[in-house]
Amino acid sequence: MSLQAGRGHAAYRSGLDRNTANFAALTPLSFLARAAEIYPTRPSVVHGAQRFTWADTYARCRRLASALQQRGIGRDDTVAIMAPNIPAMVEAHFGVPMAGAVLNALNTRLDAASIAFMLRHGGARVLLADAEYRATIAAALALLDDKPLVIDLADPEGPRAPPLGVMEYETLLAGGDPDFAWAPPGDEWDAIALNYTSGTTGDPKGVVYHHRGAYLNAVSNIVNWGMPQFPAYLWTLPMFHCNGWCFPWTLAERAGVNVCLRKVEPAAALGAIRRHRVSHLCGAPIVYATLIDADPALWEGIDWRIAGQVAGASPPEPIIAGAEARGIDLTHVYGLTETYGPAAVCAKHPEWTAMDLSERAERNSRQGVRVPMQEAMVVLDPDTMQPVPADGETLGEIMFRGNITMKGYLGNPKANAAAFAGGWFHTGDLAVVQKDGYVKIRDRSKDIIISGGENISSLEVEEVLYRHPAVQGAAVVARPDAKWGETPCAFIELRPGQDATPAALTAHCRAGLAHYKVPKHFVFTDLPRTATGKIQKFTLRQMAKEIAS
Repeated sequence: MSLQAGRGHAAYRSGLDRNTANFAALTPLSFLARAAEIYPTRPSVVHGAQRFTWADTYARCRRLASALQQRGIGRDDTVAIMAPNIPAMVEAHFGVPMAGAVLNALNTRLDAASIAFMLRHGGARVLLADAEYRATIAAALALLDDKPLVIDLADPEGPRAPPLGVMEYETLLAGGDPDFAWAPPGDEWDAIALNYTSGTTGDPKGVVYHHRGAYLNAVSNIVNWGMPQFPAYLWTLPMFHCNGWCFPWTLAERAGVNVCLRKVEPAAALGAIRRHRVSHLCGAPIVYATLIDADPALWEGIDWRIAGQVAGASPPEPIIAGAEARGIDLTHVYGLTETYGPAAVCAKHPEWTAMDLSERAERNSRQGVRVPMQEAMVVLDPDTMQPVPADGETLGEIMFRGNITMKGYLGNPKANAAAFAGGWFHTGDLAVVQKDGYVKIRDRSKDIIISGGENISSLEVEEVLYRHPAVQGAAVVARPDAKWGETPCAFIELRPGQDATPAALTAHCRAGLAHYKVPKHFVFTDLPRTATGKIQKFTLRQMAKEIAS
């Protein structure tokens, strides 16, 4: 007997309404309230001589929210902060949205003009500013007609500077209510954070996150990493970068400890790892290279396994080998500002541990598969919007869909229409799908080198260069060529005490690449990097043009 379709029980669609007993807006602010309620005396934040518990942090965040509301800050107002990874930065991730406002964490390595643009575009009404960046902030404020209220952050572990703001942060908190009756957002779609893209091809775009996405990505971090309760997390990743990949909120849910660090320097970082028995950290490959290559004496006493997430570029073999030797278990993740940080992971399989280093490096270099809380990750032909075959050869564009994709770009409907065309978020990253379904990036669409009509993946060439024992960093870009149109130009950063010649690197590349893919020019230099450790290829492309002219 067949059943008729479409005759569902009508009662399922009436009398079962959403109410306060069965529905609450998702917000990561709830994690802080729970941590303070259940684990009030457990450590929440350590920084130099400063120590806070989860009860302390909850009270301080409520004070901040209260003080902001006293100054007229509320829903959809922007509060900016320019600071390194210090306690105030952790607190801003809770206190600002508790006031109903939107947190804009500014990149501390930007110049005054860029900071001024972001403050103006985001409409910042308050700016929390660390003393280290006083000169930049002062120059940025001079460019603004409508200036935010400035609050000085005087970190005991940081430099001193004459006050720039109307008061100091601790004075602001002292006037706030530690029992401030904050409320979750009326709508989980409300904005919680504003982050700006790099703006390498024009003005930066303001990426807006919502409470729902922040909550889900914070949880996704836990599930994706198998993160236990009470981790000790070292802040080697800037909190201004995608809100620290949502880890300020993750740490509250896990009742872990935020081990703050103003700068990623080997002695300071490894000293913090030893003192606080750090269990987890995140960063770009350069972060791990810095730690791995540190004086072995700095590693003395660190005899436990550390979980590390790496993003920004595929970890090369020397990084994987060095991390393993130092007891760091690396997990490769991939994402963008527009996806709250990592939205994909190279999910490991147990049998990979039996492979040799080269095989493990190849497996772990892939961008992989979607994280648990992201609905979908696909590689589509951007013209037809059809999936590419899982053959490891056919190029398409990585696209995402789901709850940990941004609300959109602030005040930029044209960019939003392009970014969400066809019902998917377009990343601009070109990739292939391998036979096991794992995604492997070949290049950014703008970084593909077209030489004599042949497409050359700069990432493919870089992977081969990284296998050379003398190479610490490699970046390959197009160099204009009268005959071929473009040819690969490799910028090389050598390991300390190591040496290599163009001839040696050419021979090395020819052993692993088709000859037309081998760089025609090598430049030995320190590689320019962004604040998050990414190599600035736009700078290198300009250098390559100047070399060719």
